[in-house]
Amino acid sequence: MTAPTKSHGFTQDAIAAMIAQRQEPDWVAQRRLAAWADYIAMPMPDSRTDEEWRRTSLRELNLEATSPLGPVTAATPVPLAPQEELAASITLVDGVVTASWRAASLPEGVVVTDLRSALTSHPQLVERYFMTQAIHPGDAKFAALHAAFWDNGVVIYVPRGVVVELPIGVVVEAATAGRASLHHTLIILERQAQLRYVEEFRGGVVATAEDQAFSSRALEILLGDAAVLDVTSIQRFGPRMFDFYQTRAIQGKDSNLILHTVELGARLSKGHIEDLLEGSGATSKLNGLYFADGNQHLDRFTLQDHRGASTTSDLLFKGVVTDTARSVYSGYIRVHPGAKQTRAYQQNRNIQLSRKARADSNPSLEISENDILGCTHGATVGKVDEEQLFYLMCRGLSRAFATELIVEGFVTELIDAIPLEAVRVSLRNEINQRIERTTAAEESRLALEQV
Repeated sequence: MTAPTKSHGFTQDAIAAMIAQRQEPDWVAQRRLAAWADYIAMPMPDSRTDEEWRRTSLRELNLEATSPLGPVTAATPVPLAPQEELAASITLVDGVVTASWRAASLPEGVVVTDLRSALTSHPQLVERYFMTQAIHPGDAKFAALHAAFWDNGVVIYVPRGVVVELPIGVVVEAATAGRASLHHTLIILERQAQLRYVEEFRGGVVATAEDQAFSSRALEILLGDAAVLDVTSIQRFGPRMFDFYQTRAIQGKDSNLILHTVELGARLSKGHIEDLLEGSGATSKLNGLYFADGNQHLDRFTLQDHRGASTTSDLLFKGVVTDTARSVYSGYIRVHPGAKQTRAYQQNRNIQLSRKARADSNPSLEISENDILGCTHGATVGKVDEEQLFYLMCRGLSRAFATELIVEGFVTELIDAIPLEAVRVSLRNEINQRIERTTAAEESRLALEQV
C-alpha cells in the first residue's frame, strides 16, 4: 500500500494545485474556481438552524483530516458481476481507472467512459450536462465542495431509441488513507432509450482507528421523453467514512425511472435524493434500503417533485437499526400548480433490533393543485413483532434465528428488485451476517437479564 501523504484539507492552495496538475480545459478550471467561491460563501450546515440537518450534527467531521490530492493505492477490487452479465464495466480506485470493459454487442453510439477521459473524448457532452441541469454547485455547501474538487467519475450516454440489454456496472474504491473520495456519475438517456445501471462504493481506509475518511459524491440523471432507466447505487464504505451525496433526476415526458438506493456503511452518511417529474406522464419508483449498526448515523432526505401533469411516483424506504445506531428519514412530496392528475405515494418503515437504536421518520406533503388522483404518506418504527417471533419459536426456532427470518423477509422485496444476481447475493449475505451478529448479542443480553 502506498503511504499517505500529509493531508491538508480543502483549501485555496489545494484547488490551485488540482487545477495545475490536471491541465483540464479552461472552462473546467473556471467552473472549479466558481464552485470554490460558492463553497466559501456558504455557511456550514448547522443542526440548530437548518431543518434538513436538525437531526444530524457535523461536530465530529474534520475536513482537515483528508485531502483531495495525493498518491493512490494499487488495488484490484472484486467486480460487481461476471462479464457475461454486463454490457460494460468500469473500476476506479482513488479516481484512477484500473479496469474497463465493453461488450462487442454494446450498441453503437453508447458512451461508457470515465469523466476525466470524457473531457477529451466527449467534451461537448460534459460541458453541456455536467452540473448544469440536474445538480448545481450553488445548491448546497457539499455540492459546491464536490463541484470544486471532483476527482473522477463515470459518464453514460445512450442515444435516441437505443436499448442496452444488459446492465452496466461500476465499482468505486476509496483505497488510500487520507485521500478523499470525490466521484461523480452523469447518466444521460435520450428519447426512448433504455438502460440498467449499477454502481457500488467501497473502501474508506484510515491509518488509525481515530482517523476519518471523507466522501462527497453526486449522481445526475437526465431522462428524455419515454426513456426508461433502472439505476442502483450501493454504499458499502468503511466504519470511519463520512459520506455526503446528492442525487437528482430530471424526467421528460412519459419517462420511467426506477432508483434503488442502498446504504450499509459509513460512520455518518447524509444524502439528498430528488426526483423531478417535469414531463407529463412521467413515472418513478424510488426504493431505499439501509442497515445501521454500531454507532452509525445514516440520514437521507427525499423529494418527489411533481411538475408535469399525470405523473406518478411511488417511494418505499426500509431500514434496520441496531446497537446504538441511528437512522433519519425525511421525505417530501411536492405537487406544483398545474400538475393535474398526480399520484404520489411515500412509505418509510423501520425495524429496531436493540433498545438503544433509534429511527426517525418525517414524511410530509405540499400540494398546490386540487385536481389530483391521490397523495399519501406513512411511516412506521418498531421492534420485531412478538407474535411473529412466538409463532416461529413455537415451531422449534431459536429467538435469534426467528428474528433473522423476519428481518430477512422485511428487506427481501427491495433486494430482489436489484437487477444483478451477484449483487443481490452479496447484499443478502452481508445483511444476514450483520443480523446474525446482532440477534446473537441481543439473545445473550436477554439470557443475562433472566439470571
